[in-house]
Amino acid sequence: MTDYGVDVSHYQNVQDWKAVRGNNITYALLKVTESTDYVDPKAAGFADGARGAGIAAGGYHFARPVDVGAQVAHFADRLNERGLLAPGSAWPALDMEASGFGDPNGFVRDFIAQFRQRTGVHGVLVYANLNWWTTILRPDEWADDGVLLWIARYNGDPGNPGWGHPRLAVHQHSNKGTVPGIAGTVDRNATVGSFGLGNFRL
Repeated sequence: MTDYGVDVSHYQNVQDWKAVRGNNITYALLKVTESTDYVDPKAAGFADGARGAGIAAGGYHFARPVDVGAQVAHFADRLNERGLLAPGSAWPALDMEASGFGDPNGFVRDFIAQFRQRTGVHGVLVYANLNWWTTILRPDEWADDGVLLWIARYNGDPGNPGWGHPRLAVHQHSNKGTVPGIAGTVDRNATVGSFGLGNFRL
């Protein structure tokens, strides 16, 4: 059975998380941090609102090509402050889409290893678009049994991105979705194949 979710940042205006949950949304991936110092100003409120409505909330980090250890520390500490590493949360996610990485696969590998060491949390989602998955990232080098892949491909076919990998679990199928309780558009996601929310929930 497909599980549906949203991902949000300060660009979204979420007015009623219970209405969101009533539209069969079971998980929400929230932008928490970027680079070594940015914190999304809506992350804490979104985390509380989603959890209060029975939605599994998880946080994501928008990576920049700067010091990996400082980014891990920043992300892990902010996740802890918002309760996003507590049981029942969706897995934390690493968002790879910025330009300028000299060795993006090495960055992902190091980020995951250092994040696990700092937090004790094994499961991590890695997000990228189709171009990154087909021409830049090589998940077979670093996607072990604690890593799942999340792809952005806006083809309007939830859960069927047209690209496959044994660890591919989440498909961001629209960046112009509509959900009751959220004013304007929002990114919508669906699980892929046999994967469900239970596969990426702490």
